Parts: sequence; structure tokens; C-alpha cells
Amino acid sequence: MNPFSLFLKRLSILLRRNRFRSELDEEMAFHREQAEKEFIAAGMAPQQAHLSALRQFGNATRVREQSHTFIAFRWETVAQDLHFALRQLLQNSGFALTAIFILALGMGVSVAIFAFVDAALIQPLPYHAPDRLMDVAENGAMHLRSDLSRDDYNDWKRLNHSFSSLEVYGGTGFLLRTPSGSEPVPAARVTDGFFGTLGVRPILGRDFRPGEDRPGGAKIVILTDGVWQRRFGGRTDVVGQSITLDGAAYTIVGVLPRTFEFAPRAIAEFYVPLLDKNVCEQRRGCHNLFGIGRLRDGVTPQAALQEMKAIAAQLAVQYPGSNQGQGAVVQPLSAIILGPVRPVLLTLLAAAGLLLLIASVNVASLLLVRSESRRREVAIRGTLGATPTRLSRQFITEGLLLALAGCFAGLFVSSWTMTILMTLIPTSMAGNLPFLARVGFHLHAAIFAGAIAVLTSALMALIPILRLSFMDIREGLGDGGRSAAGRFWQRIGANLVIVELSVAVVLLVGAGLLGKSFYRLLHVDLGFDASHLASLQMAAPESTYAKPEQKVALLREVTRRLSALPGVESVGITSDLPIQCNCDTDWIRIVGKPFHGEHNEVDERDVTPGYLPTLKARLIRGRLFSEDDDSSKAQKIIINEALAQKYFPGEDPIGKKVANGSLDPKSVREIIGEVGNVREGGLDDDIWPSEYQAMYYSPDNFVAIAVRTAGDEKAILPELIKTLHQVDPNLGTYGEITMTEQINSTQSALIHRFSTWLVGGFAVIALVLGVVGLYGVIAYSVSQRTREIGVRMALGAQRSTVYKMVMRQAGWLTFAGIGIGLACAVGASMLMDKLLFGVEAWDAATLAVVAVVLATASLAASFLPAHRAASVNPTEALRAE
Repeated sequence: MNPFSLFLKRLSILLRRNRFRSELDEEMAFHREQAEKEFIAAGMAPQQAHLSALRQFGNATRVREQSHTFIAFRWETVAQDLHFALRQLLQNSGFALTAIFILALGMGVSVAIFAFVDAALIQPLPYHAPDRLMDVAENGAMHLRSDLSRDDYNDWKRLNHSFSSLEVYGGTGFLLRTPSGSEPVPAARVTDGFFGTLGVRPILGRDFRPGEDRPGGAKIVILTDGVWQRRFGGRTDVVGQSITLDGAAYTIVGVLPRTFEFAPRAIAEFYVPLLDKNVCEQRRGCHNLFGIGRLRDGVTPQAALQEMKAIAAQLAVQYPGSNQGQGAVVQPLSAIILGPVRPVLLTLLAAAGLLLLIASVNVASLLLVRSESRRREVAIRGTLGATPTRLSRQFITEGLLLALAGCFAGLFVSSWTMTILMTLIPTSMAGNLPFLARVGFHLHAAIFAGAIAVLTSALMALIPILRLSFMDIREGLGDGGRSAAGRFWQRIGANLVIVELSVAVVLLVGAGLLGKSFYRLLHVDLGFDASHLASLQMAAPESTYAKPEQKVALLREVTRRLSALPGVESVGITSDLPIQCNCDTDWIRIVGKPFHGEHNEVDERDVTPGYLPTLKARLIRGRLFSEDDDSSKAQKIIINEALAQKYFPGEDPIGKKVANGSLDPKSVREIIGEVGNVREGGLDDDIWPSEYQAMYYSPDNFVAIAVRTAGDEKAILPELIKTLHQVDPNLGTYGEITMTEQINSTQSALIHRFSTWLVGGFAVIALVLGVVGLYGVIAYSVSQRTREIGVRMALGAQRSTVYKMVMRQAGWLTFAGIGIGLACAVGASMLMDKLLFGVEAWDAATLAVVAVVLATASLAASFLPAHRAASVNPTEALRAE
């Protein structure tokens, strides 16, 4: 600012101040004259009335000053407060930077986690009236939620009155013909009203029309935006073009918007109508579809559920062989889409909230220490005439300045944290979490950050004011506040440290339990040897391999060619690899045993003779499949130990037979072997009864291949793909992965790993903040008791006595915090039991380890102040005082 501008600014301030004083003087003179007139009217002499009016009005100078303080809002005073506050923070830069860093860390992490929670749980699903969309499914004894059969769906749609529309969807895959050959692509089969029910319209072309999903309909397809951009260059003339899927021509009729997402079929690139019934859909008892319905106006989810249960009961009576024991499930679509991640996000939000709490407590402790060190300053200013209001205004200004700086830095930390978290989420997991595209600093996150900023600002301003209200100016002038400071700190400051340590215990216990769960999850008994095991998926074109004998010939050739590769020990082919899901099930009946229509549901896997030996599954009794077990022989099956224990307790199952509920002769199968339990479902799923059927009896075009190697299984994956294309260039391959990688990338493993690392990170930060807070308490306490310690040592106290005195105080705070924290940790752990696997919330080992770690770290941090206290020179301590 140039000198002339500065002169004009000061002149303006002076003129405003003089005008206020002039108006104030006129107002005071008016009131004195009015009082004087009232005294004269009462009979008092003019001179006496004048003096009485002056006495009644009081000291004019004091009134003028009070008016300036309480009436006139002066921007120059605010500027002075800001200038003084900034100077104070710069003079104490260590304190200011520490407080800002802690605030930024606590706020940034909390806002970042809240942004994920907001995108997943608060923002509505990107559909029309999403609260009216329901997931509609069946359930039974083994499944709380299971897919529908096509015949059941047709009856449910015809009979219900709760839904304005009821549609189904199911997964599928195709071989897409490209210039470079056939390529497997994920797809979804849907009914004609699927997109209309969601309220989604194509941005290009049209939706499926009514009736286009019926058997015999035209082969048409709708593209997702991703495949439109990636495979067709985003061309607008793509509508009407033809593509080849599984050797058949499909006409493109539409392109979905870029914002479209549907988590249950997140990986689908193509959407096709249901059309003809596949092999499964020709039986009412085969389930492969999930329903989605839109409630009619005025219908509640509870009412819809009751109606669907009634329909299910009616079908159970009508079709007892396939529907007995089948119920209905109706729940919000959001519960299905967000079900697996909801407990994770809520746990992380709670952990971030605890981290914010411990950060706030830490800063509160810093402010208390700072307010104690300024007691003499406050006392002197008060003696010189500064009112409590004036001092409070100064403290509020300093607190707001500090809080705003911390919050502003916190916004950068939150943005950085969001970016880091997005990179930490594996691609395989992110594909099933479409809400990640909505994560960002949106309205809800801004409101959340604003609320934190307001609360933080209030905390920064109120703590010094609270301390000021308990301050005695005479004490501040008399002894600098040392003894009073010690007493005040014992009353309040020490309690804050207990809170810090308690919160640290809760986070450390949570991290420990999650880490132990994750370890046990990855070391659960698989029932097979996952080392040196490579796998991939193979799709054979239906146009080339339509007959069973062609498929069998292909499977045998693939087995022969892959087995001949250097380093390959064995090869097996299956319909489903292990560690996938308890799905693709069969309902069995034990021949010769009582049967009352119950559903004996078991996992069904079609395997080649080399599959179980490749897994190194344990043969308990009987034999495994041979190359002669094909469609020319009677059907044979191998069962797992769980099936034998459930349906043949105390018996030898070899030679026994199973069939379907109606004992159809074609369904009768003889048990030839029993193997140990191979974990077919997820790592944290129960072991189900399982049956293994000879794949050569009824081969499929989509299979999974398992290869056991002598060396590095990952290195052989490219050679496996190359060999398959040498067998037939039109074979599609995808999903090549080692079994170890497959285990580590399962949904349960990813969820446990992600939550463990994040909560563990929060716990480490909380541990550091808690220990630093304890160190600050003990160090400040020692500095305030320097004279006392000097007197003790001058009177003969030994260093060991001083050590004990200081460490006793640290020990009391540490063990109080640990004790309270352990009690709170058990309660908090019970709330996240859905994330625990093989570990109880009150796991004694975890609680003990956390207690020892925190106690050791805390007492170690307290040793330095104790050593400093024991090294005090009595003479220097007394002279300094």
C-alpha cells in the first residue's frame, strides 16, 4: 500500500471514530439535560439540579469507553485482534504447526471416509424413485436368498398385485467374433422391461420392446457405454449393425448411458433378452435368475413380501416336487447392492471418527498447556484494565484462526486420502462397487466438513475461555501460575490423556482383531493344495462344438496338449473352480431312504478324471473317475465328506445311489468314491455337501481348467493360453490366474484386507498421538514441579524416588486409559462382528497384546521426562524460581 492510500485509510478511520464520539457526546448531553429538567421540575435549584444530574449520569469518560466496547463495532479492533493472533502463532510456530497438522490429519481422514460412506449409503441409487425398487428372490433351508427358476418367475409375475413391474436378470457369457479371433465377453440376460423398471433409457437407439424377450424372438443386444467406446469407437451409426455372439448374429438396438450402473451384473458388456429357455430353465427346479420389482403406489415392502410368500406357498402345494420348502424374499435393492460393503464402511467411519476424537483431544491438550503458559500475560492484561470480554474476543480470534488453518489443510488431506484409497482398492473389487464413481467432495461431504470445522473452531475458542473463567488474577501475578497450573492440569489435562489412550486402545484392539481374522481367513483349511496351481477359463464356440461327443473330444485334446507342456504335472477340468461360491447346486434324494419332499441341496461340480488328483484332494474311500466314465456307462458320482456325514452317518456310502425327488431313472447315480471336503464356497462360507459328476457324461462349452506345475505356476499362464489357441484358434480364454492369487482376490479376502489395513493405519496414528499426548502431560507436569523436585532433592530425596514419583503419575494415567479402553473395545468389537472370522470380540490374546504394547510405549515415552526430573540440579532449580 502506497503512503497516500495509507493516509486516506487512516483518515477514514479517524473520521468515523470522531463522528461516533460526536454523536455519543450529543446523546450523553441530551440525557443529562433531561435529568436536570426533571430535578428542576421536582423543585430543586438549577445549580443543585445540574450537579445531581452529573452525579446520576456517572463518569462520562468511563461511559464513553464502555460505549466504544459494547456498542461500537470497530473493524480496526478486529484487525488488531487478527494481527496479534497471527503474531502469537508465528512466535509459537511449533505449537501452531503441530496443532494444524493434527487437526488436518483428523479432519482429512474423517472427511475422506465420509465421502465413501456418502457415495454408497447416503446418496440414492442412480435410478428413478430408487426407494420403490425391490430385490425379489426365493429362499430355502440352505439359502437365505436364492435365485428364481424361470417358471416360478412367470407365475410370480402373473399372480402378484404388489408390483407395477416385475423383471428378472441373469448372468451369461458369449464368444464375440473379432478380427483377431473369438473373445469371451461377459453379458446379462434380462426381460424386456428390465431397463424400464430401473428408469434407465438408452442414450442411443431404443430399449427392448414388450414381447422381445419371449422364446423365438429376434436376437438383439444393447451395449454398455464402455464397450461402445472401447470396441466401436463411440460411433453413432452403431445402432442397426450386427455382431456375432456364439456364432449367431445379434443386432445392436441401443447404447446405455455412461452413468448407468448395476452392481449385481457390474462386469456385463452386453445385455440381451431372455429368449429361448436354456437347459436349466427347462426345469422348474433349476434356479438361475434374480428378480427386480417396482412397488405400486401405496404398497409397502412388508405387504409385498407377504403377498409373495403367499404365492410361494401356493406354488409349493401345486408343485411339491420342486417348490416344497421354497419361500420368498423381498427387500430394498440397495440392501443387495451395498450389503457386503455396508459393515466395512460403517466400521471405517467409526474408526475415522475415533481418530478425529483423539486428534481433537490432543489439540485440546496443547491448548490447555498453552493457556497455562500465558496465565501471567492474561493476569497482567487484566490488571491493566482488559475486561474478560476483551480477552475472550482475543482468544476466540486466535482459536478461529488456528481452526481455519487446520480445516483448510484438512481439505487437502481429505482429497489426497480419497486418491490414495481409490488406488488401494483392487480392480477386481472396484468392478463390483460402481458407487466409487460418485466418491468426491460433494454437498454432503461439504456439510460434514463444515460441521467439523464449526465444532473444531468452537473447541479452539472455548478451551482458553473456559480456562480464563477459572483463573484468579492474583494467583497469576503471584507465582506465575505454577502450582495452580499443576492442580488444574491434574483436574482436566490428565483426564484428556486418559480419553486419548482409551480411544487408542479401541482402535488397536479393532485392528488386532481384524488382522487376526484376516490371517485365519487366508489360512483356513481349503481341503486341497493351492500351491503351484494355475487356472483359467475356456469357452468353446457352440457352432463348432454343439454335440456332446465333440465337446468330449475337445476336453480330452486340451488335457493331452496341456499335460505335455514342460513343467506341467497334471491337468483337470471342472465346471466351477474351488473358492467360488456355494452355487450351481443340485437337489438330491437318497434311494432307499425315507423322503418327504424335502430339498436336500448340495453343490454340484462336473469334473474330468484328472481334476481331483490335480487339486490333491484326499481320497477317503472308493475310487476316482477314469476315462471310461462317460455317457456310455451308468452315471457315477463322487461325494465329499460333508455329504457322507449328513446323509450316510455311520455308513459306508460306496455303492449307494442318489437321484432327484421323483426318482427319475435317468437321474439315478451310483456313489463310487468319497473325498475330503474341498472348499467350494468362499473362504468364510460353511462347507456344503458336494457331489462330483463325470464331465464326460454331460459336457459344457464353458469350463475351468486347473493345472498343477512343478515350478512357478504364474510363469506358465501365457503358455497355457498359447497352447489352447493352437488346439483351436476360436477357443476363448479368460480369467487366467494362479490359485493363490484367486484366494487372495476373493471378496471376503479383499474386504478383510482393506478394512484391516485402514483400521490398522488409524490405530497406529492413534497410538502415536496417545503416546505423544501422555509425554506432553508428564513433561509439562515435570516442568511445573521443577521447584518442588529441587526442594525434595535438596532435602535428601534420591533420584530413584523422583523416578518413582514421575513414573507413578504416568503409570496411573496409562493403566486408567488402558482399563477403560479395553472395556470400550470389547463393546465396539461386538458391533463389527460381521467382519470377524474365527475370532471372538473378547479375544484374550489380542486384548493382552494391545495392553502390553500400549503400556510399554506409554511408559517408554514417560521415561524421558522422568530422567529429566531426576537430573534436576537443586541449586539451579531454586535459583531459577
